[in-house]
Amino acid sequence: MKQHKGLKAACAAVASLAMLAALPGMANAADGKGVDALSVHGGAQRIATIGSKSAKNVILFIGDGMGDSEITVARNYLHGVNGSFDGIDKIGQPSALGDTEVGTGQYTTFSLGANSNDSLVAKDKTGKLAGSKTAGVITPVTDSSASGSSWATGTKTYNNAVDIDVKGNPQLNLIELAKAAGKATGNVTTAEIQDATPAVLESHSSERACYGPQGKWDGKTDTNGDGKIDPATDGNQAKNCLADQLKVNGGIGSISEQLLDTRADVTIGGGSKYFNQFDQNGNTLWQQAKDRGFQTVQSGDVNGFKNLKSADQNSPVLALLGDGNLPTKFNPSVATKADPAKDENPTTCTVNDKWLGNQGASLADFTNKALDLLQGNPNGKSNGFFLQVEGASIDKQDHNANACGQIGETDDLDAAVSAALKKVDLKDTLIIVTADHAHTSQIVEAQPYYALSTVLKNKLGEKMVVSYGTSDAPVYQDENGDPIDNDEYTQGENGDANTEEKFDGAQGNMSHTGTQLRIAASGPGASRVDGLTDQTDNFYTIAKALGLATDKADQDALSAKAEVKAQDNKNQVFDATGFNGDAVLSYKLTDDQGKTVAASADTTGLSGVRVQTAGTTTLDLSQYVKQDGKYTLTVTGRQSGKTVTIKNFAGPTGTEGNQSGEVTPGAGENGQNANKPIASGKVEQPAPVAGKLGKTGATVMGVVLAAAALLVAGGLMVAAKKGVFGKR
Repeated sequence: MKQHKGLKAACAAVASLAMLAALPGMANAADGKGVDALSVHGGAQRIATIGSKSAKNVILFIGDGMGDSEITVARNYLHGVNGSFDGIDKIGQPSALGDTEVGTGQYTTFSLGANSNDSLVAKDKTGKLAGSKTAGVITPVTDSSASGSSWATGTKTYNNAVDIDVKGNPQLNLIELAKAAGKATGNVTTAEIQDATPAVLESHSSERACYGPQGKWDGKTDTNGDGKIDPATDGNQAKNCLADQLKVNGGIGSISEQLLDTRADVTIGGGSKYFNQFDQNGNTLWQQAKDRGFQTVQSGDVNGFKNLKSADQNSPVLALLGDGNLPTKFNPSVATKADPAKDENPTTCTVNDKWLGNQGASLADFTNKALDLLQGNPNGKSNGFFLQVEGASIDKQDHNANACGQIGETDDLDAAVSAALKKVDLKDTLIIVTADHAHTSQIVEAQPYYALSTVLKNKLGEKMVVSYGTSDAPVYQDENGDPIDNDEYTQGENGDANTEEKFDGAQGNMSHTGTQLRIAASGPGASRVDGLTDQTDNFYTIAKALGLATDKADQDALSAKAEVKAQDNKNQVFDATGFNGDAVLSYKLTDDQGKTVAASADTTGLSGVRVQTAGTTTLDLSQYVKQDGKYTLTVTGRQSGKTVTIKNFAGPTGTEGNQSGEVTPGAGENGQNANKPIASGKVEQPAPVAGKLGKTGATVMGVVLAAAALLVAGGLMVAAKKGVFGKR
């Protein structure tokens, strides 16, 4: 009996081991990856192997800073604690929109670098990009540029970076990839169009503040007081842009300049004043946009916006209706320290006279217009579209501890979602509603002693206390409720702003928080957002639904048929087409002695020539190609590694050589290594994901151990039946 009891105990122990090994949630409650694994393209995915149903169109709604708390604050105030939003709350809700696929989950938002203005340095002594001083550190709290880069490219990066990895290498974004697939594209925001969230669909930058070739400058103000406007002295590019990124230094250009290169069919937002800056030819960016065929609508021209009838790649829309961020829907409220008087006289929110919605240019109006233009676009009709819509100032007013401001902006976004639902068919359109990061506001029981707060009372008579307590430094606001840098205001003896334009007293520079976020979806592939995902998974959800190239190898293949051809028999100006798997090109021009005559800069991943997305990139080498010379031109896609060589062509008067731009295998500078990129900037391959649902090696090993343990247990039972354990 004792032997049988021992046998039973042994079998039970082995069976328990098998059971534990077979339960991933118990045996594989895995620790997170390190920076090296997380920083590669796709490395932070949580559901890598989960597929997605095809959708003709995708609309991504981003509430900047719209965490669960911000949604609840706005819902409680606008519709009561038992009320609901007409748009936001329907997305992802079963049966709310008929028989359509739905999904609701949470996603993680961390970044890979501290919040800093440290720039990328050029190259270290080994010739490698040294990257940011703060890149490569897991950071629980993301900023908008790192978070936006995650869903736009599928690659985690550091705070302050736009669509580059932690080493400074550009990563292809959703608009670039959608255009490569022949789809119509749109980008809509209530912020400056150069702001982080819209910027991640139109540019690659080491500094999110690199708004224009002269940095953050309105193009009109005499900032140094010398009585004249001079971009060389009045701009502030040194403060806001990596020098190597600027076109004047051989870089791919600022965010505004790259917007013109990316060339979305529809672009609507604010930030008009930054297009008053000057390009290398002395023209304003507005003039450059017109010269390049854009339909332009500038600040204040609401009628011009309303009169837009069509948009395509021949005449894309660039409508920037405000100089900076657009006015908020509600007038601001002011959070203050605990005071019993606030309970007796709670705040009610009022509509802002300056809000463009009063003139028919709300975020819902922007969304309606964008959808009309995209659905009427030839590519949109045949191949579908991708549209991002951002309610930007939920975040900005949360920073300001402005409860009414953030509530009004959430309401504005909700109306935009509702407008979209009336325009599209969820049988072929996937709608996703989420945010980029969580924020500071909290609903609390009573006014907190250690934080600022606002007591609100809604139309139903319900009272609510909203608390703000994440400020690490004071900040003041301008008359539009936007934060002002510390060096732009003066304080009185009580710490109050001295000028009448500033609010009386510090609102507090409230910070983001690092909690996971709600993501909801309705339409084909919506269930992919269920459970816990990561922001990078959102890239794959959208790209897979639209049939875009998600993996590095597939993106490289987009440049397989790239060509470079001379525009005419002068052989001085060349057109590069088909580099759809690249964001940046490098080139090298050598003479018949193999001497380099001209070459693109390659000090960082942001050096080189910006690709005209799914279009023609022009290389003007007329100042280098002379009449009597013979040359070889090598053009390389810095992301794909695709190399095109035009060999032994003559200058303006000659007709010799291969002018077709064919790829010559094995030939390059001095006949060597043509298939390798001349410049650095390659994107690393994503780490391989093993097994179903992205199981790690530990999970796979657990399954093996489980099977082995069960086999052992079975063997023990068989042996017992044969009397093996009774023998001595």
